[in-house]
Amino acid sequence: MAKKSFGELTEREILALAIQLEEEDSRVYGDFAEGLRENYPSTAKVFDEMQAEESHHRQRLIEMYRQRFGEHIPLIRRTDVKGFLERRPVWLVRPLGINVVRKQVETMEAETLRFYQRALERTSDASTRQLLGDLADVERQHFQFAETIQQEQTASGARAEEDRSGRRMFVLQVIQPGLAGLMDGSVSTLAPIFAAAFATHKSWDAFLVGLAASVGAGISMAFAEALSDDGSLTGRGRPIIRGSVTGLMTTAGGLGHTMPFLISNFQAAFLVAVLVVAIELAVISYVRHRYMDTPLLSSAFQVIVGGSLVFAVGVWIGGRG
Repeated sequence: MAKKSFGELTEREILALAIQLEEEDSRVYGDFAEGLRENYPSTAKVFDEMQAEESHHRQRLIEMYRQRFGEHIPLIRRTDVKGFLERRPVWLVRPLGINVVRKQVETMEAETLRFYQRALERTSDASTRQLLGDLADVERQHFQFAETIQQEQTASGARAEEDRSGRRMFVLQVIQPGLAGLMDGSVSTLAPIFAAAFATHKSWDAFLVGLAASVGAGISMAFAEALSDDGSLTGRGRPIIRGSVTGLMTTAGGLGHTMPFLISNFQAAFLVAVLVVAIELAVISYVRHRYMDTPLLSSAFQVIVGGSLVFAVGVWIGGRG
């Protein structure tokens, strides 16, 4: 169906569209509030209030429409009119990111404000112009609020608490599964890769073994993580995301010290692979220290000792081949 341009709308259609816009915004704010309530209760309360305000705007518009045009309100949506931005349904995503929400609100309020400003230009009825002007003022306040919500919450201390909550969720849903995968991929593949390398002294053979071990371990860890917990009680997020993060990081951890064996010279490939292993273990130690509050020296000792033992087993077994 062909879209209408805004200039083609009658006053009746403009009011009907305004009603639909307020209803949609109210629903979106309700979804934002629901998605943020567990981890960002202060911001969720704000969106509850904004939802109620948008519902009130809708009622005022309906009353004005009835006074002027009767009971039947034609269904005119934003998608039927040219010029509106296509909204990505970020409010359906779980867990809902607070920064994504703030940006979406700024976009929504700016668009709605422009709509009311243009609607005023197309409306001649005095009472309707007054209502649209009042709603434009409110939307302007909402837009200004969306720009300053971060500063206001910082001043009240709510932002600090929400940031801590967001950090905890990030650690639970991304860092922990990613770290588990990285450790498994980096450490568990050491033995087969270096065993193959020392048994054959051929870079290509070691590469093939490393590739198979890395991809296989990634698939195995992805399924193991995804099936271990549905996240409903632990708050660790959706299984498919955790499984994907774990699987990808497991594969990446194994491929890190596999790729050097693409070097045809075995001695050079081996030395580069050992260097990559050292870097991997250092990165794992730092991530554990940074996000898991593990003392850096303790983390480094645990990771390096474990990795060295696995590496030594691989070399010992390969050397006996």
